[in-house]
Amino acid sequence: MIKLKYKVSAVTVTYGNRWEFLSEVIKRLLSFNNITNVIVVNNASPYSVKDKVASLNDTRITVIDCEENLGSTGGYKLGMACAHKKDVDFVWLLDDDNLPEEGALDALLTTWDELDAADNKKALFCLRTDRPHHIHIAQGQSPSRYYLIPDNFLNFTILRPFGKFLKLADKFKKNRRYQNRAEMPYASYGGFFFHKTMIDLIGYPDEKFYLYFDDAEYTYRVTTTGGKVWLVPGSIVNDIDHSYQVNYKRKFLHSIHLDLWNYRTYYMTRNGMYFNKQNALKTPVIFKINKWLFMCWLKFLSIVGSKQNEYRKLSNAVEDGLQGRLGKAAPEKF
Repeated sequence: MIKLKYKVSAVTVTYGNRWEFLSEVIKRLLSFNNITNVIVVNNASPYSVKDKVASLNDTRITVIDCEENLGSTGGYKLGMACAHKKDVDFVWLLDDDNLPEEGALDALLTTWDELDAADNKKALFCLRTDRPHHIHIAQGQSPSRYYLIPDNFLNFTILRPFGKFLKLADKFKKNRRYQNRAEMPYASYGGFFFHKTMIDLIGYPDEKFYLYFDDAEYTYRVTTTGGKVWLVPGSIVNDIDHSYQVNYKRKFLHSIHLDLWNYRTYYMTRNGMYFNKQNALKTPVIFKINKWLFMCWLKFLSIVGSKQNEYRKLSNAVEDGLQGRLGKAAPEKF
């Protein structure tokens, strides 16, 4: 039996009827030599995940059943706690529809060895090819164009008048080569790779987020404790089930915030407000101007498009976030 230099525990969280995606991800993970166990957190799926996993006949898989959906925060917290107890070196977080390409793990391990930093001062992140800003950063653009924009309100700010021009210019630029790696302030769970000792330093995800931006807050702790998060373009993860926002087609006098209003939009808005208030608020008066202008625009769009109810709920989500009213929300919030 070949002795492995590194052992990796993969952690994924599933929910709903998603076995068609989850099974592909598990099978791909089990094909990697360095994966010594796969931890699947079942967030109250309506079918028996354990029975489906048993059909794969592989003892490396551990299933943790939850009686209720604990959100991404609670799910990943359980999975990470389980991985922390395993005889492994690394933890690799993946969504249940994140399919790593065949060389993805090798690229992570190679990059890890190239970085001269303590194990708890570096973390890696896979390239998600359906995220344009990841592509741009991999090609050398500054992460500050996309992350922690000072005083932004739902990514809008009056102090970046050339933002639209830069986005338009990007469309006409020839494809540029990827860098070997690119620094990011934080990442999402899907594709986040770190040494097990990182948990001893930064702890576990904050359950009061429940869903969305919990990954941003958690991975940003790497940066705020003196470490670095590196995007590794050679390690590619493909989403086999696209995010609900990815296929949204922009239309005149419409807003994604109103058109796609649902529980996801609520948590994304609320938690994004909270996270950015904690980490991107520099000049309160500028933030207030940004907020007033953008909310006036959304108010106008809500009247034109008969979305007043969605506007009211979005406005409540904004205030919940700014006031720190987090946790699992009541259904009427949506």
